[in-house]
Amino acid sequence: MDAKQIIRGIAALVIKAAVAVLVVLLVYRLALSAYSFGYRIFAEEPMTEGEGITVSVAVTEEDDVRSLGQKLYDKGLIRSTRLFYFQEMFSNYHGIEKPGVYELNTSMTVEEMLEKISEGMPEGNSQ
Repeated sequence: MDAKQIIRGIAALVIKAAVAVLVVLLVYRLALSAYSFGYRIFAEEPMTEGEGITVSVAVTEEDDVRSLGQKLYDKGLIRSTRLFYFQEMFSNYHGIEKPGVYELNTSMTVEEMLEKISEGMPEGNSQ
Protein backbone atom coordinates (compact mmCIF):
# COMPACT_ATOMS: atom_id res chain seq x y z
CA MET A 1 0.00 0.00 0.00
CA ASP A 2 1.17 3.45 -0.75
CA ALA A 3 0.63 6.60 1.34
CA LYS A 4 -2.36 7.80 -0.75
CA GLN A 5 -4.28 4.60 -0.12
CA ILE A 6 -3.59 4.77 3.60
CA ILE A 7 -4.76 8.41 3.76
CA ARG A 8 -7.91 7.56 1.77
CA GLY A 9 -8.64 4.64 4.09
CA ILE A 10 -8.20 6.79 7.18
CA ALA A 11 -10.36 9.57 5.68
CA ALA A 12 -13.12 7.08 4.81
CA LEU A 13 -12.98 5.67 8.35
CA VAL A 14 -13.21 9.17 9.90
CA ILE A 15 -16.18 10.06 7.67
CA LYS A 16 -17.97 6.82 8.57
CA ALA A 17 -17.35 7.42 12.27
CA ALA A 18 -18.63 11.01 12.00
CA VAL A 19 -21.79 9.85 10.21
CA ALA A 20 -22.34 7.15 12.84
CA VAL A 21 -21.98 9.70 15.65
CA LEU A 22 -24.44 12.06 13.92
CA VAL A 23 -26.96 9.23 13.47
CA VAL A 24 -26.67 8.25 17.13
CA LEU A 25 -27.14 11.88 18.23
CA LEU A 26 -30.16 12.28 15.95
CA VAL A 27 -31.78 9.09 17.26
CA TYR A 28 -31.07 10.21 20.84
CA ARG A 29 -32.67 13.64 20.24
CA LEU A 30 -35.72 12.09 18.58
CA ALA A 31 -36.14 9.58 21.41
CA LEU A 32 -35.84 12.32 24.02
CA SER A 33 -38.41 14.44 22.18
CA ALA A 34 -40.81 11.50 21.81
CA TYR A 35 -40.48 10.62 25.49
CA SER A 36 -41.10 14.24 26.53
CA PHE A 37 -44.19 14.48 24.33
CA GLY A 38 -45.53 11.15 25.59
CA TYR A 39 -44.94 12.15 29.19
CA ARG A 40 -46.76 15.44 28.67
CA ILE A 41 -49.81 13.61 27.29
CA PHE A 42 -50.44 12.12 30.72
CA ALA A 43 -48.73 14.59 33.09
CA GLU A 44 -49.12 18.09 31.61
CA GLU A 45 -49.33 20.73 34.31
CA PRO A 46 -52.07 23.39 34.25
CA MET A 47 -51.24 26.72 32.62
CA THR A 48 -51.16 28.48 36.00
CA GLU A 49 -50.89 27.53 39.64
CA GLY A 50 -53.16 28.88 42.36
CA GLU A 51 -56.40 30.65 41.52
CA GLY A 52 -55.88 31.03 37.79
CA ILE A 53 -58.17 32.90 35.42
CA THR A 54 -61.69 31.71 34.61
CA VAL A 55 -62.84 32.00 31.01
CA SER A 56 -66.00 30.98 29.17
CA VAL A 57 -65.69 28.49 26.35
CA ALA A 58 -68.60 27.71 24.02
CA VAL A 59 -68.64 24.16 22.69
CA THR A 60 -70.97 23.48 19.76
CA GLU A 61 -72.27 20.30 18.14
CA GLU A 62 -69.99 20.98 15.16
CA ASP A 63 -66.82 21.13 17.25
CA ASP A 64 -64.46 18.23 16.80
CA VAL A 65 -61.42 17.64 19.01
CA ARG A 66 -59.22 19.85 16.84
CA SER A 67 -61.58 22.84 16.90
CA LEU A 68 -62.14 22.36 20.65
CA GLY A 69 -58.37 22.31 21.15
CA GLN A 70 -58.04 25.52 19.12
CA LYS A 71 -60.70 27.23 21.27
CA LEU A 72 -58.92 26.18 24.47
CA TYR A 73 -55.58 27.34 23.06
CA ASP A 74 -57.01 30.70 21.96
CA LYS A 75 -58.40 31.23 25.48
CA GLY A 76 -55.03 30.44 27.07
CA LEU A 77 -56.16 27.20 28.70
CA ILE A 78 -53.70 24.83 26.98
CA ARG A 79 -50.16 25.08 25.62
CA SER A 80 -50.53 23.01 22.45
CA THR A 81 -53.42 21.97 20.21
CA ARG A 82 -51.44 18.98 18.96
CA LEU A 83 -50.79 17.80 22.51
CA PHE A 84 -54.46 18.35 23.40
CA TYR A 85 -55.52 16.12 20.50
CA PHE A 86 -53.59 13.18 21.98
CA GLN A 87 -54.59 14.00 25.57
CA GLU A 88 -58.25 13.84 24.54
CA MET A 89 -57.70 10.68 22.49
CA PHE A 90 -56.17 8.81 25.44
CA SER A 91 -58.54 10.19 28.09
CA ASN A 92 -61.65 8.58 29.53
CA TYR A 93 -63.64 11.37 27.85
CA HIS A 94 -62.68 10.64 24.23
CA GLY A 95 -65.51 11.66 21.92
CA ILE A 96 -68.12 12.36 24.63
CA GLU A 97 -67.78 16.13 24.91
CA LYS A 98 -71.17 17.86 25.08
CA PRO A 99 -72.17 21.24 23.64
CA GLY A 100 -72.63 24.15 26.01
CA VAL A 101 -70.90 27.14 27.53
CA TYR A 102 -68.37 26.15 30.16
CA GLU A 103 -66.47 28.13 32.75
CA LEU A 104 -62.93 26.75 32.66
CA ASN A 105 -59.91 27.94 34.59
CA THR A 106 -56.23 28.19 33.69
CA SER A 107 -55.45 26.27 36.89
CA MET A 108 -57.37 23.20 35.61
CA THR A 109 -55.63 20.25 34.01
CA VAL A 110 -56.76 19.07 30.58
CA GLU A 111 -58.31 16.04 32.27
CA GLU A 112 -60.39 18.30 34.53
CA MET A 113 -61.51 20.43 31.56
CA LEU A 114 -62.49 17.35 29.56
CA GLU A 115 -64.39 15.97 32.54
CA LYS A 116 -66.38 19.19 32.88
CA ILE A 117 -67.09 19.40 29.14
CA SER A 118 -68.12 15.74 29.02
CA GLU A 119 -70.55 16.04 31.94
CA GLY A 120 -72.52 18.67 30.04
CA MET A 121 -74.15 21.78 31.37
CA PRO A 122 -76.09 21.65 34.66
CA GLU A 123 -79.89 21.39 34.34
CA GLY A 124 -81.59 24.72 33.73
CA ASN A 125 -78.49 26.31 32.09
CA SER A 126 -79.21 25.92 28.41
CA GLN A 127 -77.62 28.01 25.70
